[in-house]
Amino acid sequence: MLYTRLALQLQAFTPAGLAIALALGFCGLFTLLAVAVGPKSVNPEKLKPFECGSEPIGSPRGRYSVKFYQVAILFLVFDIEAAFMYPWALLFTKLSTTPAAGPGLPTGVGIFGFVEMLLFVIVLVVALTYVWRKKAIGWE
Repeated sequence: MLYTRLALQLQAFTPAGLAIALALGFCGLFTLLAVAVGPKSVNPEKLKPFECGSEPIGSPRGRYSVKFYQVAILFLVFDIEAAFMYPWALLFTKLSTTPAAGPGLPTGVGIFGFVEMLLFVIVLVVALTYVWRKKAIGWE
């Protein structure tokens, strides 16, 4: 009984195991071919650091201003919040209708969907105003 169950499980996973083995085999084969057949010219020009075709200027470990990170995080926050408006716009008609009170009765237009987004936008505007007044963003 245990043997037949194990055989059935192995039979079910055989195609997946074969695909994984073939993928690993192809990866290994092409890596070996690249090492064996590929060009092997080593010169000082190839060993230099490459940065868009120009010599690197300064240290790669330079410090950025904290303001850069503040603006980046605020951009992400407001961008993601703005992205929440897209699904709301798609579902606005479903959110703005009230279900019928009984069979055969028409559905009415409610304001739930509109009020929901209005509150969301108010929170967004208050947050943006707060950030702006704290001078976390702005033009200099």
